[in-house]
Amino acid sequence: MAGNDWINSYLEAILDAGGAAGEISAAAGGGSGVAGASGEKRDKSSLMLRERGRFSPARYFVEEVISGFDETDLYKTWVRTSAMRSPQERNTRLENMSWRIWNLARKKKQIEGEEASRLSKQHQEREEARQYAAADFSEDLSEGEKGENSNEPSIHDERTMTRMPRIGSTDAIEAWASQHKDKKLYIVLISIHGLIRGENMELGRDSDTGGQVKYVVELARALGSTPGIYRVDLLTRQISAPDVDWSYGEPTEMLSPICSENFGHEMGESSGAYIVRIPFGPRDKYIPKEHLWPYIQEFVDGALVHIVQMSKVLGEQVGSGQPVWPVVIHGHYADAGDSAALLSGALNVPMVFTGHSLGRDKLEQILKQGRQTRDEINATYKIMRRIEAEELCLDASEIIITSTRQEIEQQWGLYDGFDLTMARKLRARIKRGVSCFGRYMPRMIAIPPGMEFSHIAPHDVDLDGEAGNEDDSASPDPPIWADIMRFFSNPRKPMILALARPDPKKNITTLIKAFGEHRELRNLANLTLIMGNRDVIDEMSSTNAAVLTSVLKLIDKYDLYGQVAYPKHHKQSEVPDIYRLAARTKGVFINCAFIEPFGLTLIEVAAAYGLPMVATRNGGPVDIHRVLDNGILVDPHNQNEIAEALYKLVSDKHLWAQCRQNGLKNIHQFSWPEHCKNYLSRVGTLKPRHPRWQKSNDATEISEADSPEDSLRDVHDISLNLKLSLDSEKSGSKEGNSNIVRRHLEDAVQKLSISVSASSVEGLSENVRWPSLCGRKHIIVIAVDSVQDADFVQIIKNIFEASSYRRLSCSVGFVLSTSKSISEIHALLISGGIETSDFDAFICNSGSDLCYPSSSSEDMLSPAELPFMIDLDYHTQIEYRWGGEGLRKTLIRWAAEKNSESGQNVIVEDEESSSTYCISFKVTNTEAASPVKEIRRTMRIQALRCHVLYSHDGSKLNVIPVLASRSQALRYLYIRWGVELSNMTVVVGESGDTDYESLLGGVHKTIILKGSFNAVPNQVHAARSYSLQDVVSFEKPGLASVEGYGPDNLKSALQKFGILKD
Repeated sequence: MAGNDWINSYLEAILDAGGAAGEISAAAGGGSGVAGASGEKRDKSSLMLRERGRFSPARYFVEEVISGFDETDLYKTWVRTSAMRSPQERNTRLENMSWRIWNLARKKKQIEGEEASRLSKQHQEREEARQYAAADFSEDLSEGEKGENSNEPSIHDERTMTRMPRIGSTDAIEAWASQHKDKKLYIVLISIHGLIRGENMELGRDSDTGGQVKYVVELARALGSTPGIYRVDLLTRQISAPDVDWSYGEPTEMLSPICSENFGHEMGESSGAYIVRIPFGPRDKYIPKEHLWPYIQEFVDGALVHIVQMSKVLGEQVGSGQPVWPVVIHGHYADAGDSAALLSGALNVPMVFTGHSLGRDKLEQILKQGRQTRDEINATYKIMRRIEAEELCLDASEIIITSTRQEIEQQWGLYDGFDLTMARKLRARIKRGVSCFGRYMPRMIAIPPGMEFSHIAPHDVDLDGEAGNEDDSASPDPPIWADIMRFFSNPRKPMILALARPDPKKNITTLIKAFGEHRELRNLANLTLIMGNRDVIDEMSSTNAAVLTSVLKLIDKYDLYGQVAYPKHHKQSEVPDIYRLAARTKGVFINCAFIEPFGLTLIEVAAAYGLPMVATRNGGPVDIHRVLDNGILVDPHNQNEIAEALYKLVSDKHLWAQCRQNGLKNIHQFSWPEHCKNYLSRVGTLKPRHPRWQKSNDATEISEADSPEDSLRDVHDISLNLKLSLDSEKSGSKEGNSNIVRRHLEDAVQKLSISVSASSVEGLSENVRWPSLCGRKHIIVIAVDSVQDADFVQIIKNIFEASSYRRLSCSVGFVLSTSKSISEIHALLISGGIETSDFDAFICNSGSDLCYPSSSSEDMLSPAELPFMIDLDYHTQIEYRWGGEGLRKTLIRWAAEKNSESGQNVIVEDEESSSTYCISFKVTNTEAASPVKEIRRTMRIQALRCHVLYSHDGSKLNVIPVLASRSQALRYLYIRWGVELSNMTVVVGESGDTDYESLLGGVHKTIILKGSFNAVPNQVHAARSYSLQDVVSFEKPGLASVEGYGPDNLKSALQKFGILKD
């Protein structure tokens, strides 16, 4: 309610009403009784009581106002109340409004209390995490690790990093072009919400089409014009809705290069910057970003196909026949960041993320208003899904790019996955070459947004005269000048210019108070307030109307007529003319918002006219001032400091001229070329990652002899050399079995090294065979988690029976996907009489292992062993940020603490089911087990990046690499073996493991088996951060439900998807 002076005015009116104050007290005494009787039936004729003289304002308020109105109507209610002629009725209305504010204040206090308790708990957990980390760090902490001295430069401070020469001249640009002309980089940017096109952007059409759209388009255009960059793809959503322009439905749009004459790099057939629109979600609907979450998996699959195909095309053009993979995948905003993380994991390509705005910060701001609870906010904004996506971005990103340091320290500091103190310690240990025990923290880099200055010609100003030596001095003044000047009694005085919408956060009222109470400043300067466009104040939103009303009252209070301009209208194209007028009068630009995320207007005025600034020291202006050094920073809450800063600049001509000169001299540092150069210098420090494996031909180009008829028993690809011991009768100790598996793994790695070395010299053997799934027309993935083992085996047999014809012709392949280990899978299949060779692949341990069966006798270690071959290439895809032994020790310590708290062994490590990339635990008491979100949070606070999953019945807990999952394993099959995702059909139950939601989305088909055979999911799955409906669309065309799992029903579903013929 801060800043709403009209509230004070009607509260004063209540006091002036005499007896009304006593009536309010009486009403307050009876109000609780009325509220306590909420169970009574509402009196339907309560609105008629006024006519009978028995109207109860308190009762009316409780029954009608609190339950039926939103507090944003308060201002308009007050306006209507003030206009009432009857004192009695006006006082009654005022009384009701007072009750209303009291209710809001109580609600706000309750929410603030809950948030304070939560923040206190969060602080305690972080301190515990730091203590655990300190205990793990065996070596003494160096001074650089302590990170306690605020005077020491931060690891995120740009000044501590090696900078390349500034792009401030043609020579610098040519030097950069010469240095990088031979590079042919491919960059992928992702921004999936809003309306995105290269020309005539509809900025402001809705809340999704704003500054971010402009930023990503200009970034793509600038990168595409930078030497060393061959191609830039900006991936977004294809929209063919009738209520949007047809251009948003075009699959591809080339962006025209900027300043192409300055960049002489060679153009190629597919080079440049492009907007690539991926179809996902309903094709004929424009969907706001809050409702895009159910279609993210579909976008990822479509984007993956595009990137793989484009990489091959670029390989033919500039890669000597080898695919040119993206050097980085850069997500913008949470939805695109979630997508970028999945694509980064599938392709093993570095990820970069820019948040633009952050969910936790928005949640904090809304909660502080006291109007909505956390659940209400989540229902409107799907904020918890957004926050989880941003946490995943912290897990997966190598670099987080922000506009300001304030965003790093204050906004990202709200997240579980980022702690500045921990980041400093980890950075120091990395520099010293000391183990971080599996802990990782993304690198935070502040790079301000670029601007295009080519259309801006700096206007000079004569410091001794009234006007500058402008070329248009003889031409008529712009019309907006007259609209502003008419307010002033002396228009020749320096102009203090503020350009901001009438929002309480912009702090306009404090500016007017500062100006009105400083007599010397009033005598020396004029004040111009450009507060958007308006026609009638009462028709504005209640918040904006309240601020504007306060502004008018303050102008009247300080008698500022003739000294303050506040025009009703202006065009966006007239803003440069307003800047020019302020510069012509040797004025000052001011932004005194309480918090300014960046401050683009500060750069605009400095770029065009060198206008000195007075700006808030909270947020982006601090970074802008550090670079430009063209003004004074102030505390936005201190009106005296604001007034003195303004007076100092307008009264000291030498200081004004120096600030102007500094601004014009340094503004190039905010240009797009400079932004791209800083951006690429950071990206260039990343360790290159891309899919790596040895094969003689592209997987999609397989000879007829090697396709469907080839059996999996002939698979001998050099990357698949691991044979696992699978004795059905376990003998010896667990340690003995573990040693056997470890020894086999070491033998396989040694074989792989020898094979790769030999193949690099002599080429691949002619006897190499591809897995049969390469030649399958369709793949059926069995991923039913919600049934007992007996039902599971029968489901497999029924699917085999339903597809028997296609199975015999080898056109349909099968993949088993489960949380079980490979040994558990083998035992289950053998007990059910199913041959392992009936499957093309096994996705085991929740997606952390991918195995292929082989029954070739020459590969058997002994008659009691069945050889499986594990895909080691898959491990190289998922090992990113795997904590290994450090993560395992932390998990064991966490499990011990939980067991100690409950007084029983709730969680016990399962060494037999664990593997190199899966740490498995048995859960003996699911009622005492922690929910997934709590375990994830605990690991993130300790900078350990992992994917935590419970089995459907809650008896098993698997911890695997952060970007590994069963759905990601399917994407790997596409990248590695060319198995089309759209030709896959995933069979699931009515519920499943923790990763169930990811199996429902995507371009693959989905069959849901319904019936009483589905067990109820364990309670550990109930404590989700967000509901399943927020992230899954059960109306997608490729989804079918089947009652039971009989062969006929399954056959009908497969026929519906075209897998089987009628």
